[in-house]
Amino acid sequence: MPGLMEDDSSWEGHSFERMRVPSFNFQVVSEAINGGNELLFSLDIVVPDDILEKIFTFLPIASMIRSTAVCKRWHGIINSSRFLWTHMLPQRPWYFMFTCNETASGYAYDPILHKWYDLELQRIDKSSCFVSSSCGLVCFMDNDTRNSISVCNPITKDWKRLLEPPGAKFPDYSTIAIMVDRVSHNYTVTLATSKQVAEDYAQWDFSIYKYDSWSSSWVTAAKEVFIGWRGGDDSVICGGVLYCLIQSTGVLGNVEPRHRVIMHDLAAGPSEASFIQSSIAVPCFLTCGRLLNSREKLVLVGGIAKHNRPDIIKGIGIWELDKKRWQEVARMPHKFFQGFGEFDDVFSSSGTDDLVYIQSYGATALLAFDMKHKQWKWSAKCPVGRKFPLQLFSGLCFEPRLDITT
Repeated sequence: MPGLMEDDSSWEGHSFERMRVPSFNFQVVSEAINGGNELLFSLDIVVPDDILEKIFTFLPIASMIRSTAVCKRWHGIINSSRFLWTHMLPQRPWYFMFTCNETASGYAYDPILHKWYDLELQRIDKSSCFVSSSCGLVCFMDNDTRNSISVCNPITKDWKRLLEPPGAKFPDYSTIAIMVDRVSHNYTVTLATSKQVAEDYAQWDFSIYKYDSWSSSWVTAAKEVFIGWRGGDDSVICGGVLYCLIQSTGVLGNVEPRHRVIMHDLAAGPSEASFIQSSIAVPCFLTCGRLLNSREKLVLVGGIAKHNRPDIIKGIGIWELDKKRWQEVARMPHKFFQGFGEFDDVFSSSGTDDLVYIQSYGATALLAFDMKHKQWKWSAKCPVGRKFPLQLFSGLCFEPRLDITT
C-alpha cells in the first residue's frame, strides 16, 4: 500500500555540511551627503544583537543551522545566546534512521519542514545499539561489553566517552537512560543491569548505576535480587524518576501480564518497599514495549499481542501513566498498521515532547503520532536505500539543539 507510507510532501536529502545560504543581502541606502555620493552598507551592521536574537527565535532549527554559516557574528549569536534557546518557538523532535556499518550513518527527519537530512555519527561504532536521548544529547552503549558508554550532540558532533561504569562486566541485560537539566545543562546517565545468579537460575541480580556530568563519576544507586523476574533493555527518566521495564522469567508459573514497570527516585534513593512490590503491571499482553518521556509524563508504546500467539501483533497501542494507572491514549488505526506491510513482533518506537515515532526494523516507513492533537501521519519518504533483502534499520528520536554540550 505505497500510498499510505508517505504524505504528499516532497522529500530530499541534505547534508548539514552543505546547508548553506548566500551572504546577507545588501541594500542601497541613499543620503545626500559628501557631494551626493551614495553610501552602501549592510543592514546587518545596524541591527543590534538583541534584535537578531529575537528574529532567530522564530526560525525552525534547520534554518538556524544554515544561518550559522552566514557570518561569524550570526554563528556566535546562535551558538552562545542563552536567550535564543529559552525563548525560541517550540521545535519538534527529529528522528534519525540509520544502518550501522563502520559508523552510524543515515538520515534525520525534520517534521516541521518534512525533509530528511544527511547525518553521520562518526564516533559511534556498529556495536552500539542501546540508545537514549534528552534535550539535544544522545547516549549510546555498545552491545558487546555493555560498559562502553558515549554521549554526543548529533547536530554539533560534540562527543564524550564516559568513564567505565562499575559492576560486573557482560551482564545478561542492560538499559541506559539520560536526563539533561534544561537550566544548568548538566546531565545524568543511568545504567540498569541484570545478571542471572550462577547458583540459582530463578534469581537475578539487578543493579542501577548513576553518572552525573558535574562530578564526572559513577555511583551505585540501588541493588536488589529478583526472583522470577529479570531486568529488560528499556528505561527512561521522567521527572527525576527512573522507570525500567522488567519481564517475568516464567519460573514462578504463568504471570500475566508478563511485563511490569519498576521505579527508582534518583534524588531520594531506594524506598523501603522492594522494586517488585512497588512495580506497576503493563495494561495488557505486550510485545516490544518502549517507555517514553512526553513532557515529563511516562508514556508506554507496545504491540498488542494475541493472547495465545504472543509472536503475532494485532495492533499497537499508546498509554500514559496517571497516578499508577495506565490511561489509553490511542491505538494505531488499521489502515496505518497495514501500511507497514509484513509486520512481525519486532518494531521500534521512540519519542519525546508530544511526538511518538514508530518504525518497523525491516522497512524505512516512519509513522508519527501527535500526542496533543491525536493525529497519525506518515513521514516524507526516507531516502535511505536497502542494500540487501534482510537489511535492518534502526532509529532514535532526539531534540535538535546547538547549545547543549557533553
